Amino acid sequence: MARSAASSRGILLSVAYDGRPFAGFARQRDQRTVSGELLGALRVIDPGIREIRGASRTDAGVHARDQRVAFDTTAPLPTRGWVLATARHLPDEIVIRRAAVVRLGFSPRFESLRKRYRYLVLRDLVRDPFLSRRAWRVEGITDEAIERARAEALAAKGTHDFAAFRTSADERTTTVRTLYGVELSLDPADPRVVRIDVEGNAFLHNMVRILVGTLMDVARGHLAPGAIARALSSLDRRDAGITAPPDGLYLERIHLRDDGQEAWPAGPSDGSSGDGDDAEPTDLDAPAERAPEE
Repeated sequence: MARSAASSRGILLSVAYDGRPFAGFARQRDQRTVSGELLGALRVIDPGIREIRGASRTDAGVHARDQRVAFDTTAPLPTRGWVLATARHLPDEIVIRRAAVVRLGFSPRFESLRKRYRYLVLRDLVRDPFLSRRAWRVEGITDEAIERARAEALAAKGTHDFAAFRTSADERTTTVRTLYGVELSLDPADPRVVRIDVEGNAFLHNMVRILVGTLMDVARGHLAPGAIARALSSLDRRDAGITAPPDGLYLERIHLRDDGQEAWPAGPSDGSSGDGDDAEPTDLDAPAERAPEE
C-alpha cells in the first residue's frame, strides 16, 4: 500500500568526504560524483527519493567535513537509521555524520547563514605521501613568509566586491560578499602545515582558492604586498594571484538557520563542542544572494 503524503518529511544530513576520487559534488553525466554516490545509497533505503539538495557544489578534488544535504522521504526511518543504514551502501570516501528532521522541501543552499572553508598548505621541500592531494605543497614558506601572508589577509576581511576573485565561468551579477575572517595558523600537531581559514556569508566560484593563491604569491614574493587591496579596487582578475589547486581545500562548516530536530548524533553537525563559533551574523551581515559555490 502506498504511503500517504502526510507521512512525508525532510531529512537533513551532514556529509563528510574525501574529494580525491570524485569529479565534484554535483551530479554529472558519466562522471563519479559525491551526490551521485550519495543518492544511489539513499535510494537503496527509499527508492522514492527523487533528488538531494546540497548546500555547496564543491569542485573536483575538494573535500568536505560538513557538507549539508537535504531530501524528502516517506520512509519511516529514525534519524539514527539514516546514518547507520546508508553507511553500508556508501564508498569508504563518503560518510554521513549526522541526520536530523526538517520540513518538506528544505534546501540548505537557501538556509545558509555563513560557511567556513579551510585550506591546507604543506611547507616542505619534499612531498608527503600521507598528505598527497590533501594539501598543497609550497616551497619557500618560512615563518617570515607566513607573517607577510597574515598581513595581506587583513585586506580581505569585511564587505567587498570580490569580482576579481572568481573564475570567468562564474556569471553571477552580484559579486559583493562579506568575509568575517581570513586567519592563518600552524597546525599544532604538524608545524609544516599552514591552515588558512576563510569564513564568509557566501562565496563565488573558486573565490577561496584564488584568495589562497594570492596570499601564497605575496608570501613567496611573486606579488608585491597589497595585491588583495589592488584586486578589490580594480575588480580585475589579473591583479590577483594564481588559483590554488583543489587538493588542500576543505568545506569545514555550514551554519544554517534551521539545523533540524531529532538529530542523531546530537550536537553540532561538524562534531565540535559548539563553543564559541556558532554565533550567527546579524541581519546586516546576511548574504544578498545565496548560491552554491566552490
